[in-house]
Amino acid sequence: MTKVSMTVNGKARSAEVPDNTLLVDYIRESLRLTGTHVGCDTSQCGACVVHVNGAAVKACTMLAASVEGAVVTTIEGVAASKDELHPMQAAFKENHGLQCGFCTPGMIMTATDMVKRYRSSGKTLDEQAIREELEGNICRCTGYHNIVKSIADGASRMNA
Repeated sequence: MTKVSMTVNGKARSAEVPDNTLLVDYIRESLRLTGTHVGCDTSQCGACVVHVNGAAVKACTMLAASVEGAVVTTIEGVAASKDELHPMQAAFKENHGLQCGFCTPGMIMTATDMVKRYRSSGKTLDEQAIREELEGNICRCTGYHNIVKSIADGASRMNA
């Protein structure tokens, strides 16, 4: 067993977990934050994306112990409050960027990181860049058109 301590969505959390506990399992099972999904367990689909110290990571391939002391943000913590959606969440809702919704939390977490990285580098986040950045996220329901549209809209909202 390993004791892990981290800040998750602004709250200090700690627990004793088996040494081989994946971050996604710690988030879902120990913390009961089930918005982070498990889709493949092989880092292929992106349904498990969370932010660790501000960067998007796939939680299905990280041990919980490896993020000792880190700041973790899940889809439940991305909005500033429970009363209003994050601009990217609102963009997904308004642009019909989801169907079944299974991939949506990972898409939103990837998208918010993408916007932050592009904004800080001064690069243009155009449709081609969005499509390339989504390479590690799989949606089995859509043709990605509305997801790309949602991310472009969310980026403009985040930059406003």
